[in-house]
Amino acid sequence: MGTPDFAVPTLARLAADGHAIAAVYTRAPAKSGRGLAFRRSPVHALAETLGAPVLTPATLKDPGAAETFRAHGADVAVVVAYGLLLPQAILDAPRHGCLNLHGSLLPRWRGAAPIQRAVMVGDHESGVGVMKMEAGLDTGPVAMEARLPIRPGMTAGELHDALMPLGADLMGRALAELAAGRLGFTPQPETGVVYAHKITNEEARIDWARPAAAVANHINGLSPFPGAFVEADLGKGPERVKVLRAENAEGAGAPGTLLSADGLVACGAGAVRLLELRRAGRGGTVSGAEFLRGARLEPGARLSL
Repeated sequence: MGTPDFAVPTLARLAADGHAIAAVYTRAPAKSGRGLAFRRSPVHALAETLGAPVLTPATLKDPGAAETFRAHGADVAVVVAYGLLLPQAILDAPRHGCLNLHGSLLPRWRGAAPIQRAVMVGDHESGVGVMKMEAGLDTGPVAMEARLPIRPGMTAGELHDALMPLGADLMGRALAELAAGRLGFTPQPETGVVYAHKITNEEARIDWARPAAAVANHINGLSPFPGAFVEADLGKGPERVKVLRAENAEGAGAPGTLLSADGLVACGAGAVRLLELRRAGRGGTVSGAEFLRGARLEPGARLSL
């Protein structure tokens, strides 16, 4: 049960390990792109190449969905970024329950955006865990974890990509332990619980008044999606610019003031250097220096309205 790219390596690992995949549940094809054509999820596409049955219910809450799910006769359900809530009837259906691959070291960063939140606040470590699902939000006992350092300047996208194979390997090992009757679970501690709430559009706006380290973490934690942004006047009125990578740097000035031609911007304390940007309506990313040349911005300009 999964939908985005993050779940693809795990499904591939299950197939490679020889597990009998009774069914693959994923979100229904959605319109995307300029032509608004219906596109299958990454998990859906892989499942079809594997010849696995694919189901795309809009909800799992009705009795019919629960009956269909029970009819698979599954030993276990593997859940990775599926996108639908699993009611109790679904959680109870497989013989060994539902195992979730979660992109954090629980109980830190329960919820929707654990990878982004970890980078946004400057965590030094992340990881993945295999958890037995229960009714609460990411509250179930944990069987196994794998840890990964968050290196300085790492974006959420880079952390996401590093966690994908790590998670697939962890789930593969967890299922081997389950098959051997050796998989145990440890309740999560009651302390250290932090929730990774969904990112809102307004939250993505850069606040230059914050300290430089916090601004850089905010930018890198929202890259590549949804992308931290500023609204600036680049000669044709307000325009949204996404900043996709930044680093902490030396400098001082009024928050939001451009300090140099290579993309140094003053923050509430210190400064950040803008490394990758994308203007609205333009596909590619450019360096801070390239952006400033194209926008004809000189030191002393303000990068906010």
